[in-house]
Amino acid sequence: MRRRMRWWKVLGLAGLAGVAATGVVVARAERRRRAYTPEEIRDRLRERHAQAAGSARPADDES
Repeated sequence: MRRRMRWWKVLGLAGLAGVAATGVVVARAERRRRAYTPEEIRDRLRERHAQAAGSARPADDES
């Protein structure tokens, strides 16, 4: 005879599936992040800094 699954069992299984899915997403992102060499990361950061510095305006011009 099959018993009905109680709601807390279903909720627990859904939570377990959510934790597993989150782990997969985190592992994939970590793998992508580690694929860059330190030189590539430095170049990208310098590029972003240059873009940010170029678009920044002094606060005195707003008045």
